[in-house]
Amino acid sequence: MPTISQSLEHPRSAKIALWGGIIFSLVFTGIIWWAGQRLGSIPHLPDQGVAWYYWKLITPTFWSHFTAWMFYALHQITFWSLIFYAQTRVKKYSTGLHPVNLVALAANVFFILLHFIQTQVWYDGLAQDVSIFSSQGSVILMLVAILLMENKRRGLFWGKKIPFGKRVLSFVRKYHGYLFAWATVYTFWYHPMENTFGHLIGFFYMFLLLLQGSLFLTRIHVNPYWMVVQEVTVAIHGTLVAILQGTGIWPMFFFGFTGIFILTQMHGLNLPRWLKWVFTGLFASFTLLIYSSRGWVQLNEIIRIPLIEYLLVFVLAGLVALGIWIVDRFRKQPAVAVGLISEEQALKDKA
Repeated sequence: MPTISQSLEHPRSAKIALWGGIIFSLVFTGIIWWAGQRLGSIPHLPDQGVAWYYWKLITPTFWSHFTAWMFYALHQITFWSLIFYAQTRVKKYSTGLHPVNLVALAANVFFILLHFIQTQVWYDGLAQDVSIFSSQGSVILMLVAILLMENKRRGLFWGKKIPFGKRVLSFVRKYHGYLFAWATVYTFWYHPMENTFGHLIGFFYMFLLLLQGSLFLTRIHVNPYWMVVQEVTVAIHGTLVAILQGTGIWPMFFFGFTGIFILTQMHGLNLPRWLKWVFTGLFASFTLLIYSSRGWVQLNEIIRIPLIEYLLVFVLAGLVALGIWIVDRFRKQPAVAVGLISEEQALKDKA
């Protein structure tokens, strides 16, 4: 009879964790919808514009502040600690699960349940104290970092790789888990578990990201199709939320994020050339259909999100490169100190 360790090492364990996590995400999203009905009696201030977050208490209490920030901090520290443990103790990828993956999955389930209880009892999330743009910005930063990190494998523009530099990409790949864990956990605790359609889609997306983060150092974690799911889900979320809000800017989100899929993301899926052109043709055809009635003057909407994200890719790469340069100037063996190159390479460069 196989031991627990041997069972975890089997590739099937990672698949079970993945599909079990997806099913859990769907079921718990349904629970949020059902339980959110009792939150309808909570009063809110009138909507005050694009920078206003509607779902927060009119009169917050000490406990609404304390629980939101304390539980967020515990979740954040726990996730970061597990990533650090995996990088320093486990180190190697597995086709199955490592024991630390089970701990990460259990921890995230615990904090999902805790946030559910916290919403039902005290309601407020981090939104009471910080700007809505900080939540949106954290997710954008994560998506930008993915574009930068994946440049080596799939390129940035139609499969063409940008020469950002090995040390920049090495740094981002090594430390991206901490950034992604922050972006996910911070956004997760920013919102109360309301049952509006936008919240439900958003929390389902957060559950998928927490699931992905829990599967670090497994082959499932770097499966290109599963990774693209994490990226394109934001297109579905952004588009549907914009439609429900009735602002009329849903094409900016739909064509913006699907445009990034056409330009970048699909080129990491090993698709045949003809299928890539089919996707491109469908994108172009739908664009012509929508803007022939919407008005060609609005066509600039489709480049707004890609322009911002691609520009931020170069900004992020530049900031990382600047940080490496500063470290190189102020430490005797800086690259070794931050884990970018081996000691042998440092001695060779010094010679």
